[in-house]
Amino acid sequence: MSALWFEEARLETGWAPAVRLETDSQGCISHLVSHAAPDGAEVIRGAAIPALANLHSHAFQRAFAGRAEASDGGPDDFWGWREQMYGFVARLDVDDVEAIAAQAYMEMLKGGYGAVAEFHYLHRQMDGAWGADKAEMALAVARGADAAGIGLRLLPVVYLTAGFDGAGLSDRQKRFNATGEDVADIRQALERHGVATGLALHSLRAVPPDAILRALDLAPQGPIHIHIAEQTAEVEACLAVTGRRPVARLFELAEVDARWCLVHATHMTADEIAEAAQSGAVAGLCPTTEADLGDGFFPLADWEAAGGRLGVGSDSHVVIDAAEEVRLLDYGLRLGHRRRFVGTGQGSRGARLWAAASAGGRQAWSGEGLAPAWLSLGQRADLVALDVQHPSLAEQKGDARFDGLVFCNHGRPFETVISGGVIQVRQGRHVREDAIQQRYRKTLAKLCRS
Repeated sequence: MSALWFEEARLETGWAPAVRLETDSQGCISHLVSHAAPDGAEVIRGAAIPALANLHSHAFQRAFAGRAEASDGGPDDFWGWREQMYGFVARLDVDDVEAIAAQAYMEMLKGGYGAVAEFHYLHRQMDGAWGADKAEMALAVARGADAAGIGLRLLPVVYLTAGFDGAGLSDRQKRFNATGEDVADIRQALERHGVATGLALHSLRAVPPDAILRALDLAPQGPIHIHIAEQTAEVEACLAVTGRRPVARLFELAEVDARWCLVHATHMTADEIAEAAQSGAVAGLCPTTEADLGDGFFPLADWEAAGGRLGVGSDSHVVIDAAEEVRLLDYGLRLGHRRRFVGTGQGSRGARLWAAASAGGRQAWSGEGLAPAWLSLGQRADLVALDVQHPSLAEQKGDARFDGLVFCNHGRPFETVISGGVIQVRQGRHVREDAIQQRYRKTLAKLCRS
């Protein structure tokens, strides 16, 4: 158990001064009072807000970020990027994955995330065979998370086919091949090591209907994540084979509820938006990756109007910054409508977006239904202490601080970051930053020689 004391904190009831917070052995908030004396707690400078849960990550892609920006004359879209990514991933071994994951997760903590849901599909060895332990690659990711000190929810991915027509995987995809039974085995191995897990279905094109149902039967508990409707070509292919668009097709196949995270969900009709929002599922949005890959704009105004839940993730890690994801999400709305505020209500837009991403991220991370947006008893103690004297926040009061955080990007104002009640970032620097970065640089040097 540990105790922390903050000058101010954003609670469910609003901003409160002199907040003393205690955590239990699981890293959850067990005691939370305002107008309190430190009484032996560690004193944290600044204003505490919830750290976001990063609801969609492919950790290994951190080492690929920025390495696909020169045209090779191939397709100039997501599918061309994917081919380059396949070439990169073919060279990664277990040690590489661990080092890259540690770097990505360290950067997440520094960027305002307190936990991550890892959408893990790099299962097999370089030759496409299983290792001695099916979970060896997943366990490497978990060791990277331990090194960084971030809360991890590892989601092994079912991945079986190359298209909606059931075509077999290409040679470059065979490291990803895993059935629902394989994923169940990996989850059991991870849980024996104390790693929290869930289920991921790569996409409707990669998991046929019968395999979706089998995987769901093997996963009665925990969150369920799926890539859905990211690209227009994906929508067109789904229509051609099934006669339905991806989101509508998913709702035909499965009982989608609050356990689900619909990653991207970029291209939805009005009817799909209404059904998905009503289900209680979270839209898992990754605006910096979606922009990098030219996916399109998420229909944020319609989703909000329908009461839909949302969270953000860094996906391919071209950017690892929670505020940047929230900012770009709203900027997409503004660009699409050519207006600054589109049916968003009054008051602090930054605070409303941060609250939505906080609640939705926690829900998608846990799979346990609607989560509180602000600091409250029982939730994981994932917090950011803002430097209120930072130029982006100076003289901002109350929820206006979120507008400075989200919409005034002049350096991160994150003084302290806490994951599961443990301080991992002090004065903007990760507590194991030098060792993690040194190992990452060595890994990159090796990969660039191969």
